[in-house]
Amino acid sequence: MKNWKKYALASASVLTLGATLAACGNLTGDNQKSSKSEDGKTVIKMYQIGDKPDNLDTLLENANKIIEEKAGVKLDIQYLGWGDYDKKMNVIISSGESYDIAFANNYVINAQKGAYADLTDLYKKEGKELYEALDPAYIKGNTVNGKIYAVPVAANVASSQNFAFNGPLLEKYGIDISNVTDYASLEPVLKAIKEKDPNVVPFAMNKSYGGPSDDFDYIAVDGLPFVVDLQGDTTKIVDRYTIPRYVENLKTLHKYYEAGYIPKDVATSDTGYDLSQDTWLVREETVGPADYGNSLLTRVANRKIEIKPFTQLYKKNNTTQVANFVISNNSKNKEKAMEVLNLLNTNPELLNGLVYGPEGKNWEKVEGKENRVKVLDGYNGNTHMSGWNTGNNWILYINENVTDEQIAQSKKDLETAKESPALGFIFNTENVKSEITALTNTLNQFTSAINTGTVDPEVEIPKMLEKLKSEGAYQKVLDEIQKQYDEYLASKK
Repeated sequence: MKNWKKYALASASVLTLGATLAACGNLTGDNQKSSKSEDGKTVIKMYQIGDKPDNLDTLLENANKIIEEKAGVKLDIQYLGWGDYDKKMNVIISSGESYDIAFANNYVINAQKGAYADLTDLYKKEGKELYEALDPAYIKGNTVNGKIYAVPVAANVASSQNFAFNGPLLEKYGIDISNVTDYASLEPVLKAIKEKDPNVVPFAMNKSYGGPSDDFDYIAVDGLPFVVDLQGDTTKIVDRYTIPRYVENLKTLHKYYEAGYIPKDVATSDTGYDLSQDTWLVREETVGPADYGNSLLTRVANRKIEIKPFTQLYKKNNTTQVANFVISNNSKNKEKAMEVLNLLNTNPELLNGLVYGPEGKNWEKVEGKENRVKVLDGYNGNTHMSGWNTGNNWILYINENVTDEQIAQSKKDLETAKESPALGFIFNTENVKSEITALTNTLNQFTSAINTGTVDPEVEIPKMLEKLKSEGAYQKVLDEIQKQYDEYLASKK
C-alpha cells in the first residue's frame, strides 16, 4: 500500500497488502546450474525477487532468442520469494557465490561493502545506450562514493502518495470523494462507508503501515524518523515526530481508529486487503508518471480504482532506488551481464515479451494504434513478469485503457516533477552504527502503535522522544546526519 511498489504490472495474485512481507518463498531454479549451457553458450545468472511465473521456461525461451542473437549469451533467472529475498541474498553475498545479476537488496550498504561491481566504466561501452536513456536523477540517486553500482529500472523517477478508492463501492453507495485532499477531509467518506456497509474496512492498513505520508525525504537508515522537510527548511535534518502538521495527521488517524474506521488490531495485524475485492474502501498507494494516473491500478485490480494525490511529485533517492539491478563483484561475466541489462532496458521486443508474456496468447496489438495493446485471457495471475522490476517502463507497450489525456499528463508530470535538494546524498553510518541500533530498538517499542493511530500521539510521542533523547544516541545520530548533509550541500555550490 503506502510505499508499496510491488503492484506495478504485477499479477493480481500478488496485490495484497502485506504480501511482500508475509509471503514466504524459496529459491526457485537450479542453483547449481553451470555457467555454460548444453550448447556451450555462457549463461548469465540473475536473481530476481518475487514469485516465479508458471511459464518461466517459455518466457526465457522466447527472450533468449533475442539475447543470444544480440549478446551471444543466455539468461537464466532464479526467483527468491518476497519474504526470503533479503535474507537469502545476504547469504549469497556472504558466501562469495559467483552470480552475475541480482535485484539489489540494501543497495547502498552492499555497495559500500564492495559486494557489487563498479559499473561506471561499463556504462561507457556495454551500457551506453541504457545510460543515455536514463533520467539524470537515477544516476545522481544511485551514485555511492563517486561510483555507480546500479542499473535502475526507469519508471517512476518521481512519485506522489495517493488515496486509492474502491470504485465499485463508491458507485454502489453513492459516496462522493471530490472534496478529499488530505487525511482530515477523508472523514465524511469513512463515516459513510461505516454506516452503509459495516463489513467493509473503511481505511485499510496493517502493521507495516509506516505512518502518514508527507512531503518528506527520508535520507537516513530505514526506520529512523530523521527527514528533510520539503515544505520547510530543506537545509536542516528534523525528526518527523516534531513537525506539527505530521503530529496533526497522527491525531487524525487516532480519531479514525477510535471511530472504528481503522482495524482495531492494526498495530499487530498482517491482514491483507486484496486490491480486487470489496473488503476495503480506501488505502494508500504510491503513483507516478509511468502508472498513467489510475489506469495501472485499475487494470491490475480488474475494477475501477479512483485516486486522489495528496503529496507533491518529487525525485528523491528512494524513488530512484525503487528497482535497481546490480552485477556481482565476483561475476566472471561483468561485460556480458551489462550487455544483457542494456538489452532489457532498450529492446522493446525483449522487454514486452517478458512483461506481457507471449504475444497472441496474453496480448495483441491494437490495430491502427502504435504501441497500444489489448490484454487477452491468457494474461492472468502468473504468466508474465512484473514491469516495475524487469526493465525500462517507457519502452513498454501501453494498455488500451490508458487515455491520450493520461499520456499527456504523464509527460507533463515528468517535466514538472521537483527534485529534492537531498537527491544524491548518501548517509554513511560508519561512525554511529551502535547508536543507530540503540535508536532502532527504542523506536520499535513505540512506532507501530503511533503510526497506525492505535494510541494517542499527544501522549505517546513525548514519552518516546524523552526515552530516545535520554539515551544519548539520538542526538549523536542526528548531529552526524546533519554534519554529513551540510558537507553534501556545500559540495553542490
